[in-house]
Order: sequence, then C-alpha cells, then structure tokens
Amino acid sequence: MGWISKLLGERKQNKILEVEDGTFEEDVLKSDMPVVVDFWAPWCAPCQVMGGLLRDLVPEFSGRLRIAKLNLDYNPQTAGTYGIRSIPTVIIFKKGRAVDKFTGLVPLNTLRQKLERHALPQPKEEES
Repeated sequence: MGWISKLLGERKQNKILEVEDGTFEEDVLKSDMPVVVDFWAPWCAPCQVMGGLLRDLVPEFSGRLRIAKLNLDYNPQTAGTYGIRSIPTVIIFKKGRAVDKFTGLVPLNTLRQKLERHALPQPKEEES
C-alpha cells in the first residue's frame, strides 16, 4: 500500500462513524468489534464536549473498537429502542448486545477506562 493510501486509510479509521436508524443494525449490531455509540443532539452543549472527548480517543482505540454517534433529533426510532431519555448517553455494544451504558459527561480518564474495559485486546507488536 502506498504512503498516500495508507495515510488516507488511517484517516478514515480515525473518524467517528455517523450511524442512523437505517444503518444501525449493520453498523453497530452486526459489527465484528465492539461499538461505542454516542447518542447526542447538536443543540446539547454537554454532547459537544462528549463528542470531542470521544473524537480524541478514536486513534487510541483504532482497530480495537469503533466509535459512532447517532443524532437523536433525526433518528428517534433507535433512541427510543434503547430508552434514551437524557443526553449525552453512551452505550457500548458487543456482538449485537448493549453491555454498558452511561449518561452525562465523564472525565477523559474515566471514559478511557470504560472503553478499555470493552475494547479488543491490544495487538502484540511484532519483533524485528
């Protein structure tokens, strides 16, 4: 893979995935790795902060879990299915099931610890 392709591929992996009612099953429930879903809305100031924290963690967890966001203003069906009453709410899914859920802002280190608990193991570094 060329350096430009590699760079672009890494950039794509380092983005938060935007999911919708119509893509939720495929992108989240059928995912082969854990998926962290941030239920948010653009008018919610704490949601903006949580989104920034999650965005900062994307590179750290790349290849170990996916970080996604779902705008509940445009996707009420999925939000209703998971009983979202307050935002930001984060739900962590593994193998199609919700395995952890928390609402409100949490400090970066607490968020990192929660994600680490559910992420796939860190790949072992190859010896040269």
